[in-house]
Amino acid sequence: MGIAGLLVPEEYGGAGCGPAELAAVAEELGRALSPHPFLQTAVMAVEALRPCARGDGAGDGAGAVLAELADGAVTATVVLPGDGELRLTGDRLTGEVPYALEGELVLVYAGGALVRAVPSERTAYRTMDESRPLQRLAFHDAPARRLGDGTSWARVRDMGIAALAAEQVGGAQRCLDLAVEHAGRRQQFGRPIGSFQAIKHKLADLLLLVESARSAAGAAAGDPVAAAVAGSYCTEAYLTAAGENIQVHGGIGVTWEHPAHRYLKRATSDAQLFGPPQAHRARLAAHVFGEDAR
Repeated sequence: MGIAGLLVPEEYGGAGCGPAELAAVAEELGRALSPHPFLQTAVMAVEALRPCARGDGAGDGAGAVLAELADGAVTATVVLPGDGELRLTGDRLTGEVPYALEGELVLVYAGGALVRAVPSERTAYRTMDESRPLQRLAFHDAPARRLGDGTSWARVRDMGIAALAAEQVGGAQRCLDLAVEHAGRRQQFGRPIGSFQAIKHKLADLLLLVESARSAAGAAAGDPVAAAVAGSYCTEAYLTAAGENIQVHGGIGVTWEHPAHRYLKRATSDAQLFGPPQAHRARLAAHVFGEDAR
């Protein structure tokens, strides 16, 4: 379907789409709990490489990598500053990244540059949310090819937050849909439980939460303030929707046979991916009130 190249410029074989298309696709992937590496490959890696590409469609420069990503030939992950203790010396990288999203090609921001690095060791984790694999990366004087400068990392992070927020909206919407469906089908005292006021209010509150999260996610791409808002609000909205979905379902909601637990696991892991909601709010405060905000 060309989803891998959604954000890749047309000259490198992609669709050349923007934030609106990104949000629509990410929301549907989040609704389905897709295990595909869309976030790290089609969003963050592409966003990291785009400013580095200068018509180098051949060879192994940024443009060539973009073409590979657009074709779906390779997956990628991005290591942001602060994700690990790394030292770039010439064309060699040393250090460790405790947690990184899974990807074949590794792009690293280190030493003021964006480099393509070959890990000396990879260790896969058995995660609570098995649909979002994580790995440990170790670099022991590992070869690293410079692709560009490292000034774009904040924008890459914010695009990742925007895509994740859209995924969270999709997951939260699915949780609401499952809860509404169950409330209309499950009978107690001869009536659907959705006719009881307590359930009505719970579902109405969730609807407001999900729609507000959708608005926050839609504004997130390309704006660091809006990204911080979405990172905080959409994370908490998804956690709430996933938890309330289990409550509405009752006993069946806590069994492995029902998919409700998968959404709660994804919501919980998403809440740590780019930092917890408190970290986003602290970054938002710095933007709004200045660097000295407490």
